[in-house]
Amino acid sequence: MLQKAIQFLKDARAELKRVTWPTRKQTLASTAVVLIIVFIVAIYLGIIDYILAKLVRVILG
Repeated sequence: MLQKAIQFLKDARAELKRVTWPTRKQTLASTAVVLIIVFIVAIYLGIIDYILAKLVRVILG
């Protein structure tokens, strides 16, 4: 059982060495895209929430 775990860790380490990791520039660009999308979605949801809250207040008087 222990031998299987050790072999698994060796294989995982070897596989990680074969991974092509993104450059710092690629990582920063991807992060910027994600942050912009999150910001846009947050604004959109905030506007929808505001409109629905106003609508509920009008309906419930």
